[in-house]
Amino acid sequence: MSVAKDPKTGKWYSKFRYTDWTGKRVQKKKTGFITKREAQEWEREFLTKAAASCDMSFASLVELYMADCKTRLRATTWENKQHLITKKLLPYFGSTPINQITPLMIRNWQNTLMELRQPNGKPYSKTYLKTINNQVAAILNYAVKYYGLPGSPAAVAGSMGKSKADTMLFWTEDEFKTFIQAIDKPTPYCAFNVLFYTGIREGELLALSLSDFDFTNQVLHITKNFAVANGQEVIYEPKTPKSKRDITLPDFLCAIVQDYAGRLLEYDPDDRLFPFTKSWVNSQLRAGCKKSGVKKIRVHDFRHSHASLLIHMGFPILAVSERLGHEKVQTTLELYGHLYPDVHGNVAQQLQDSAAADLSPTAWQNAQKSL
Repeated sequence: MSVAKDPKTGKWYSKFRYTDWTGKRVQKKKTGFITKREAQEWEREFLTKAAASCDMSFASLVELYMADCKTRLRATTWENKQHLITKKLLPYFGSTPINQITPLMIRNWQNTLMELRQPNGKPYSKTYLKTINNQVAAILNYAVKYYGLPGSPAAVAGSMGKSKADTMLFWTEDEFKTFIQAIDKPTPYCAFNVLFYTGIREGELLALSLSDFDFTNQVLHITKNFAVANGQEVIYEPKTPKSKRDITLPDFLCAIVQDYAGRLLEYDPDDRLFPFTKSWVNSQLRAGCKKSGVKKIRVHDFRHSHASLLIHMGFPILAVSERLGHEKVQTTLELYGHLYPDVHGNVAQQLQDSAAADLSPTAWQNAQKSL
């Protein structure tokens, strides 16, 4: 190892040549180490990672994995992934060589997370635990596929949490009306009405401009999504191709939006109609729940509430799916199928009502006599 002390700064540095992934010999140098040992450890880990060896630490694997993800994911998705890994994975596995991570270590880590309590005293939700577990599984599968790890210890350990919550929170229309009557400012009043009666996503709401509304034909065009990435507010393409959609609007909702837009000063129709962030929406929701006394829900639960309303009104699952912008009807069925009434019972009853007059025992007996 070519580790030496810089006489000018008094600090250690590492300087060496290695073969990169293209097969080219290149020089690498890093300075600023306080001790010789730190410089040696850094060089050893770098060369291990460069050689795609399973002796590399989990933290080094994460660096490679996240670099690969960065070109394939939206900035916001990448940031969320980075935050989760930093907070929930690296403290446990960061310094461990990936070929020394065992199923028992994964199992103990899962048990630790399941026993943890948040500041409010509650455990993590089962869906959040599932999300965390999926991440460690994805990283180790990446090592299996590209770095020669013989097998994933996460696969042997099994999962934790659930992909779907046991219960789904949503408001009935009566609960929403109680909530909205407590909102006395035009901006949140308009925003929450749009969320409840269209079922659009929070990012879609915050990306809206007045030019997205066709009041003549009573249609809302969903074509974009708002997010904050690297501290910058950005407008993205919708989540999936089917997220681009037209949503029909009732008269009263058109009137609410037009009234709100008419109150805005020096507003350009292409500007964002709600020039705020998601934290603003959440704060307005909390204040409204507290003032109205209705049960607390998340902003995303407005989407569930809209789906529940449509189902209660008798709309078929395909119509609900298209309005919500789901890529597959199966997604809608998995989320909301349980909200539909007893379909099998209704089918049996309707068949009974339809055929009762002609296929009752009496009708059958009369038919036999006529033969």
